[in-house]
Amino acid sequence: MKRFLEGLAKREVMLVDTTLRDGEQTAGVVFSNKEKLRIAQMLDSLGVHQLEVGIPVMGGAEKEVIKEIAGLGLDASIMAWNRANISDIKESLDCGVDSVAVSISTSDIHIVYKLQTTREWVLDNMSKACEFAKKHHKYVSVNAEDASRSDLEFLTKFALRARECGADRLRFCDTVGVLEPFKTYEMIKQLIAATGMDIEMHTHNDFGMATATSLAGVRAGAMMVGVTVNGLGERAGNAVLAEVAMSLKYLYNIDVKVNSLELRELSEYVALASGRHLPVCKPIIGSNMFAHESGIHADGVLKHPSTYEVIQPEEIGLQRQIIIGKHSGSRAIEIKFQEYGIELSGEEASEILPLVRAAAIDLKRTLFDKELVYIYEDYRKAKSKRLGA
Repeated sequence: MKRFLEGLAKREVMLVDTTLRDGEQTAGVVFSNKEKLRIAQMLDSLGVHQLEVGIPVMGGAEKEVIKEIAGLGLDASIMAWNRANISDIKESLDCGVDSVAVSISTSDIHIVYKLQTTREWVLDNMSKACEFAKKHHKYVSVNAEDASRSDLEFLTKFALRARECGADRLRFCDTVGVLEPFKTYEMIKQLIAATGMDIEMHTHNDFGMATATSLAGVRAGAMMVGVTVNGLGERAGNAVLAEVAMSLKYLYNIDVKVNSLELRELSEYVALASGRHLPVCKPIIGSNMFAHESGIHADGVLKHPSTYEVIQPEEIGLQRQIIIGKHSGSRAIEIKFQEYGIELSGEEASEILPLVRAAAIDLKRTLFDKELVYIYEDYRKAKSKRLGA
C-alpha cells in the first residue's frame, strides 16, 4: 500500500485499476487465477496506485486468488469490492486486503426498480457497512452506483453521511456512461465544494466518452481515476488505463508516474488472457499509432517526428513505421529503400511511385518488403530494356 499512501499524502492524482473486478465483468471474459496473479504483478510493476482485485463474497477460486494477491506484498493498495452489507465486508476482511469498496445505488431509477426500496434504506445500509469497515481499520471507498443519474441533492447527502461514517473517498460512478465532460465538471465541482471529500471517477464508455469524462472530473478536482487495461468492462467498457495515464501527462501536465514502456506488454497480455483482440488503431498502444503511410505525413515525420507524433513511440515500447501503399510519396519510397541498402535517386523514386500505388490498389492493402523489392527489380529490368532499345 506504500505507493497509494504516498500519493494520498502528496495529494497526487492516482489510478485505481479495476481490470480484475469490473474488467472481468465484461460479457464472456474469465481470467484464470494464474492470469489474475500475473496481471496484478504487471499492474504493480507499471506503477498503478490501487488495484481492485475482485469480489470475495463470491467465494471459491475468486476468494482464493484475492487472498493470494493480498499476500504478494505489492506496492499498490489492494481493494476488494462489496455490496453495502456487513457479511460481504467480513469476506473481504478474511482476504487480508487493505481497502474495501462499499457499493450501493444512489439514483432513484435504481432505488425504485432494482433495489425496490427507499433513499433512507440506502443511507442506513451504506452507513452500517462503512462504519463496520472503518472499525477494522480499512481504507474505505463508498461507491455511489449510477451517481451520474442521481439527484445531486441526495447524492450530496449520501456523500456527507459517508464522510460522517469515516469513508475515505466517494467513487462517482457513471454506471451507464451517460455523462459528457461539461456536465461532469459541474457535478464534481459542486460535490467537492459541498462535501470536501476525495472523489474517484469511475466512468463507462457507452457513448465513447469514458476517458473524456474522467479527465473532466480531474479538472474539477477529482483525485483518483478508475481504469481498466484495454478498456475492459461491462457493455462498451471502462476508461482505458493507457489513455487516461498518457492524456493526463500530455494534455494536463499531470504525471501519474506509470512506467509507460510496460503499457504495450501489459495490454497484449490482457488481450490474450481476455480473448479480446487488441485493435491496431487502439489509442496510445495500438501498432498503428506510429505507422505513417500518407506521403505528406511520412515526409513531415521523417523531417521532425513532432510534426505528426505527440508521443514518441519509444516511450510506449513501440517503433515508428513508414508504411508503403497507395498514399505514399516519393520521399517515403527513398527512405524505405535505404533500409534495403538501395539508394534511389529522386527521379527513380518518382518513377517507382506509380508502380507502387498501382500494386497497392490491385492488392487493396499496403505492400510487404519483398513486394517492394520485386517492383524495384521489375522496374530496373524494364528500364534496362528501354535504354538498350
